[in-house]
Formats: sequence, structure tokens, C-alpha cells
Amino acid sequence: MRKFGLIGFPLSHSFSQKYFSEKFRKENIADCVYENFSFSTIDALPALLISEPEIEGLNVTIPYKQQVIPFLHFSNEVVHQIAACNCIHIRDGKLFGFNTDVYGFEQSLKKNLQLHHTKALILGTGGAAKAVEYVIGKAGIDYKFVSRNPIPASKKYIRYEQITPSLIGLYTLIVNTTPVGMYPHLDQCPPLPYNYLSTQHYLFDLIYNPSKTLFLQKGEEHGAIIQNGSDMLITQAEESWKIWNNLY
Repeated sequence: MRKFGLIGFPLSHSFSQKYFSEKFRKENIADCVYENFSFSTIDALPALLISEPEIEGLNVTIPYKQQVIPFLHFSNEVVHQIAACNCIHIRDGKLFGFNTDVYGFEQSLKKNLQLHHTKALILGTGGAAKAVEYVIGKAGIDYKFVSRNPIPASKKYIRYEQITPSLIGLYTLIVNTTPVGMYPHLDQCPPLPYNYLSTQHYLFDLIYNPSKTLFLQKGEEHGAIIQNGSDMLITQAEESWKIWNNLY
């Protein structure tokens, strides 16, 4: 039996296990299983691999996309550049790190991206934000990170209270990489001056549950293009499957 899984904490609302279990059933892949491995510290990873030696691949989610890096034996160029890994292929006891978030976000983002989306706000500074930064930078889009936490002394980082009506008018692509608004906290959203959004804006939320967060609802109310994280998740999951099976 081939085994794959997801590491993170907590994993009570995991997309991956349901997705891959259904994939195996629909595609008649009888020799594979996908399990959740929830642990409160990344230091538990070596013990997991010893106790489950048949694991061939792992997805990595919050909060371990950056913390897992020291455990990798090899990383591809994207992981080296952004210092975040969400996909591990295990071969001969070695951990090979990849980032399929980058590919998933890039493919999903470009479906609605328009020429006037030349400036972006990235809400959050975690591992997913690193993947978003890579894609947006690659597209030649100017960007700023927005955070509630202490921020580096850099022009690329601002706090939510620094988002003025004029600034949000210029930064017409807004990507939420934080868990704010994720189920069950349906009444929460990032603190933005939503009244100044327009039809020129494109709001992308990496959250997929609910399908339309309060962040996206507020954007839609002002005529903005909106996109949730469902398509991105499916795309990155399929990319993980290709990596685990060397389908290139």
C-alpha cells in the first residue's frame, strides 16, 4: 500500500485528505491511501517517518511550510528562493522539497488578472504569502505586505492602519493569505477600507471554506472581481501527485 499524507496543526478542516481519497476512488487507484498527521511541533516529523516508513509523499500546511525546511535533504529552486515548502517527495529515506502553492496560485490568479492590476497588497507574511510574493514578483507586479504583527523596516511592509483610501485605490490586486474569515469564523475579515474598493479591484482569497468569505463578499458588493482558493488547491494537489509519481 502506497501512503501519502498531510502534516500541519490543526488539521480539523483539511482539504487534502478528502480530495485525494475521492481522487483514488474516482480513478480506481486501489493501492493508495492519504492520511492526516497532526502534531503540535515540527520536531515530531522524524518520529512520524520512522513509524510510517511507507510514506512516499507529504503535503505541508500551516504552520510548518517554513519550519520544515531544515528537515529537507534537497530542495528545488523555488523552495530555495522563497524558503517555504508545501510538498515533500520521499525517496530512499531522503526528503525532497517542492512548492506547489506557487504553481497553483499562478494558474488560478491569471484567469482573472488584467493589465491594470499592476500593484498588489499581500495580506499576511507566512509561508503562503511567500508563494504569492514569488508569483506576483515574477509577473512584474509591484507589491506590499500587510501585517498586524511587528514588521521589518522595509518599504515593502505596512500595517493595516496605513492603508489609506488613496493607497487602496492604487493597489487594485489584494490577496488574502491569512486564515481570517476561515470557517467557523465567518463574521471576520481583514480590516481594510472596503468602501473604497471599485470595479477595478481583484480580490483573491486563499481560503476555500467558506467559498465566499466576508472579505470576498465585501469586494463583490463594490463590483470587484473575486476568487477563492478552491481552484488553487485543486491545481496544487494535482501538481503534488505529479511530483510523487514523477509524471514529467
